[in-house]
Amino acid sequence: MDCLFCKIAHHEIPSLVVREDADTLAFLDINPRAAGHTVVIPKQHAATLLDVPREALGLFWQAVQATALQLHTVLQPDGFTIGVNQGRCAGQAVDHLHVHIIPRWEGDGGGSIHTVVNAPPTEELAKIHEKIVQSNPKS
Repeated sequence: MDCLFCKIAHHEIPSLVVREDADTLAFLDINPRAAGHTVVIPKQHAATLLDVPREALGLFWQAVQATALQLHTVLQPDGFTIGVNQGRCAGQAVDHLHVHIIPRWEGDGGGSIHTVVNAPPTEELAKIHEKIVQSNPKS
């Protein structure tokens, strides 16, 4: 497989690792949007959140939390923007699940997650809700 993040996870390509365990790796983004901008990836390849085995999700999100705590302790930002770009139209540049943890400070010029897209639905919320609920697999 020719996946950039798999190569980073296997230490075939160097990165500035800030946290690692058996299943995840967190490293500084090479194009940071703020000091401490970190990317957390599962070591097992999964293109998107939808591709991660259910049993691995909890450990992955625990790694995201532990990394955010580490950044908070060291950098003491006023907050974080934590997010996933899933799919090319959403800005996913590497086809391997990765969560961005971006430290935020008052007056940094950034916006909330709500500033990413502005395409309100034309369909009534009740109709959208009905479609979603009706398709919900019982899990």
